[in-house]
Amino acid sequence: MSASVSRRTFLGIAGGAASVLGLAACGGNNAASDDANAASGDADGKTYLVATDTTFAPFEFTNDQNEFVGIDVDLLAAIAADQGFKYELNSLGFDAAVAALESNQADAVIAGMSITPEREEDYDFTDSYYQSSVCAAVKAGSDVKGLEDLKGQKVAGKTGTQSLSWAESIKDEYGFEITYFDTSDMMYQDVQTGNSAACFEDTPVMEYGVAQGNGLEIVAKEEDEFASPYGLAVMKGKNPELVEMFNAGLANIKESGEYDEILAKYLEA
Repeated sequence: MSASVSRRTFLGIAGGAASVLGLAACGGNNAASDDANAASGDADGKTYLVATDTTFAPFEFTNDQNEFVGIDVDLLAAIAADQGFKYELNSLGFDAAVAALESNQADAVIAGMSITPEREEDYDFTDSYYQSSVCAAVKAGSDVKGLEDLKGQKVAGKTGTQSLSWAESIKDEYGFEITYFDTSDMMYQDVQTGNSAACFEDTPVMEYGVAQGNGLEIVAKEEDEFASPYGLAVMKGKNPELVEMFNAGLANIKESGEYDEILAKYLEA
């Protein structure tokens, strides 16, 4: 998504982020918070408020046991355990998570957030914990076999994402119109019901969804310009110790093999 559109979206919801975050914190709706609070505290005893997305499988989602799980969730728990810091994880949705960060209602965001030059102007990122690309997907069995078949049709994109940035960059070339959504599941539903001919998504997220039977299939990928690394973000100049601990813990769990175990748990071989 372009920097200007992203900024408008974030500012538009920033006012409500504090109340949403407060409700999420009071609800205690995920097991990650309990695991994190059991860890020993860092030097000053601070508990970091970490905001995340709600449905972005396999990075964060609610499983059949109503547990909030995923690659981001497990990595953060493993890194916190390794480094001995406390955190509270709150699932708000991507835009709301970033708005909470910008309004000082969260200390960090981990939500499959792409590290881009534009974002680095406002946020400090940790080292990358995953390299992603973007793709376009359609309903399984659709007549749409490639981007050229989208001329004159509507497609779905998720606000604040690299996949949407790709869609916006090629919409005039391929002649389609974009409908904007806040969550991945809403995009998928719009394609499944035929309102949109395709949706644009991060490749590992779509590949996981296809493997889980979401009724879609990938018809195009972009693995260069809009491919990007994921990282945990904090506001520029704030919480540098969290960035340092995350980087140190990430290096440790990679060395121990725990990182590979977490990825293997969620990603198809």
